[in-house]
Amino acid sequence: MAIDHSKFLARFVDEAREHCAKITEGLLSLESAPETPGTMDAVFRSAHTIKGSARMMQLTGVGELAHGMEDVLDAARSGRIGLTREVSDLLFQGVDALSALLDKVASGDKPEAPGALRDELRRIAAADAAPAPPASPETARGASPPDLQAAGPGVQPELPGPACQTPPEVAAEPTAQAAPRGEQHPGSKRAGEYIRVNAAKLDDLIRLMGEVISEHGLFRKDIQQLRDFERATRRHLDAVAGLLSKEGDGPLELKRVLERGDALRQAMRLRMAAISESVMMQEHLIAELQEASLTLRMLPLATVFEPLRRTVRDMAREFGKEIDFVITGGETELDRKIAERIGDSLMHMIRNALDHGIESASERVQAGKPSRGTISLAAFHDSGGVSLELSDDGRGLCTEKIREKALAKRLYDAETLERMSRAEINNLIFVPGFSTSPIITDISGRGVGMDVVRKNIVDELKGTVTIETQEGAGSTFLLRLPLNLAVFPLFFVTAGGTTCALPATFVVELLRVARDAIIEIVDKRAIRLREQIVPVEELASILKLPGDTSPQSKEAVIVVVRDGKNMLGLLVDEILGGEEMVVKPLPSHLQGLRIVIGGTIGEGGRIINVLHVPELLRLARDLTDSGRGAEARERERGASILVVDDSINTREIEKSILEAYGYLVEVAEDGQEALEKTRGKLFDLVITDVEMPRLDGFSLTERLRADQSYRNVPIIIVTSREKEEDKKRGILVGADAYIIKQAFDQSNLLDTVRSLIG
Repeated sequence: MAIDHSKFLARFVDEAREHCAKITEGLLSLESAPETPGTMDAVFRSAHTIKGSARMMQLTGVGELAHGMEDVLDAARSGRIGLTREVSDLLFQGVDALSALLDKVASGDKPEAPGALRDELRRIAAADAAPAPPASPETARGASPPDLQAAGPGVQPELPGPACQTPPEVAAEPTAQAAPRGEQHPGSKRAGEYIRVNAAKLDDLIRLMGEVISEHGLFRKDIQQLRDFERATRRHLDAVAGLLSKEGDGPLELKRVLERGDALRQAMRLRMAAISESVMMQEHLIAELQEASLTLRMLPLATVFEPLRRTVRDMAREFGKEIDFVITGGETELDRKIAERIGDSLMHMIRNALDHGIESASERVQAGKPSRGTISLAAFHDSGGVSLELSDDGRGLCTEKIREKALAKRLYDAETLERMSRAEINNLIFVPGFSTSPIITDISGRGVGMDVVRKNIVDELKGTVTIETQEGAGSTFLLRLPLNLAVFPLFFVTAGGTTCALPATFVVELLRVARDAIIEIVDKRAIRLREQIVPVEELASILKLPGDTSPQSKEAVIVVVRDGKNMLGLLVDEILGGEEMVVKPLPSHLQGLRIVIGGTIGEGGRIINVLHVPELLRLARDLTDSGRGAEARERERGASILVVDDSINTREIEKSILEAYGYLVEVAEDGQEALEKTRGKLFDLVITDVEMPRLDGFSLTERLRADQSYRNVPIIIVTSREKEEDKKRGILVGADAYIIKQAFDQSNLLDTVRSLIG
C-alpha cells in the first residue's frame, strides 16, 4: 500500500530541524572541547537520522546533503581526517544548507542539494588514503536505519522521534498536525506521551483564559457591590425599626412588612455567604487553570540561547576576535510569545559587545586582560518575572563620549546634560539613531540596534532594560520581562478625576506621605526614599488632564515607578487596587500614541487606558526641561546643510532630497569653494564627495576639523571609493559617516542625516 508522505511532512521537518540544532551544538562543543566523549558520535547520529528519514520521505536533495555530512563526520570520528577549522566550517555550511532545504520542504517543495557543497563534502570525506569501513547491506541499498522501517505488513510506518524528543509545544510549527496515538511506533523511546497541537489553537486557549481571569475580576467587584447593598439594606431596616420603637408598636401590617424585609435580608446574607464561598473556590480553580494553561506555552530559554552559540562564533570570526561565550540558566522557562521575540534584541546586544565592547587581543593584553574576551548570558526568575543578564568584559561605555554625541546631535543642551545622572546619559544609547561609533558605514554605526532593543523589550514586551557599566571593565545589560503576555498585573489609580492603569512590572512601591515631606530641589519636587532622592510629579500634569491639581489633603498618595535606574514618584488622587487583566492593543490609527500601550475593560464596560511608564518619565523630565524645548524649536526652523560635489547631478539630487524634508541646503562645486563658504557661516552638517578638483573631500574634512568652529560639526563623506583603507582614512581625518555611492539611495542619506543631527 502506498504511503501518504504528506501526512508525515510537518513532523519530519520539525525533527530534522531539531537534529540540525544538535549538529550545530555538537560542532561548537567539539571546537571548544575536542576530547568530550560521545559528542562526535551524537553529531554523526543526527546526520545519519536526517539522511534516513529524508530517504523515507523521498526527499533526495536533503538525503544527499545529510549523507555527505555523515561521511565527513564518520571519517573524522574514525580518525581518518582531522576536525580542522576547514572541515568544521564546511560542516557548518552543510547545516545552513540543510536548514534552507527544510524551509523549502515545509512550503511543499522537493529541493535539490547544492551541488558544489555536496561535491566538496564528498571530496573531504574521501581525502584520506585509508579505505572506508564496509557498509552494512541496509546502508548499501540506501535503506533507512532499522528503527525507521515499517512495523509490519499492512502497517504504515511513522517517523519516530529522537531518543530525547523535544516536547511538541517547543518544536511544533503553527501548521503541525496532531500525531494519532495509534500510529506511534512501539520501538520509539519517549519521555512521556505527547501530541502536536496547532500553535494558533494554543494561543486561542491562552487568550480565552486571560479573558476569563479579567471577567472574574469584574465579577469579584460585583460581589463586593452586592455585599455593600446587603449592608445598606440592613442599616435601612434597622433604622426603620428604631423609628417604630420610638413611636410604639405601630400598625400590625407595618410590623409584618418589616419582618418579611428582615427575613429577606437574612436570606440575602446567607446567599451572599454561599456565593462568597463559591467565588473563593472559583478563584482557586481559575488560578490552577491559569497556571496549567500558561505552562503549555512555556519554553526553556535554551531554545533561544543555544542557537546564539553559532552566531557568536561566526561574528567573532568576522570581527577577528577570540571569544568565550558562556550560557547559564537555559532551563529557565518563559512564554513562547515572549521568547520568540527576544532573539533580535539579544543579537543586537551581542553584536555591539563584539564590535564595540570587546577589545582586540593586543589591546586586551596591553590592558592586563586575557587575550580572549568573555560574553556571558544568564537567565533567572526574579520577583514574578524573568531576568536576562548579558555581560562582557570589554572596554565598557564611555559616558563622556555619549554626552558629547548627544550634544553634537542636539538631543539636549549642555546645561541639561550637565544635570543628568550617569545612568540617564548612558540610557541615551537607546535613542533612535544614536551611536558612538566613529564612522557610519553601509552595515553599521547607524544606531538602530539599541533602539530596536528598547522598542522590543520595553515598548512591545512591557519589560525593562538596565545598564551597569564600568569604563575599562565591561558592561552588563539586565533585561526584566513578564512571565507571559496573556494577562498583566496592573495597578489602577485616579488622577484628575480619570481612572488609568500602570503595569505592575514598572511599579516599585505605593506610598502615603505627608505633603510637607515633599522637598524642593532646584526646579523639581522630590521625596527621600530610604537612601535615594526620587523626583515627584503630578500624574494629572504629565497627562495634561483638566482640573485642579492643588493639594486637597495633608497626605500625598504616590506611586513610585521605575524604568531601568530612572525612578519617578507619580502624585495621584487615589490608588484603587491591583488586578491581573487582559490588555487590549491600541487600534491601528492610535498606534503612534506613545503614552498609552493599550486598554483594559473596567466596571460597566468602561475602557481604561494602560499608561507607558518610560514615556511618563520622559514627559515628566520635559516639564522642567526648557533647554530641550529650545533646541526642538531650533530644529523646527530647519537645520542648514552644505553639500559639496563636483558633479552637478549629484549635488542637485542630494539637495532636492534634503530640501523636501525641511533642511536648508547650500551647495559647493569643490572642497575649496566649500572651505570659503564655511568661513562665513556655521553649517549644522557638511556632506562631501572625495574626488574633487582643487581640494578633495579628505583634505576638506581635515581642514574643517582643524577649525575650532567645525570641530564638532558632523561631516558625511559620500564617495565611490569603497576600499577599506579609504574608509579608515575617512575615520582618521574626522568624518562621522562614510556612504558608498553604489549603495546610495534616498532613505540611506536621510537616515544618516537624521542619525547625526535629527
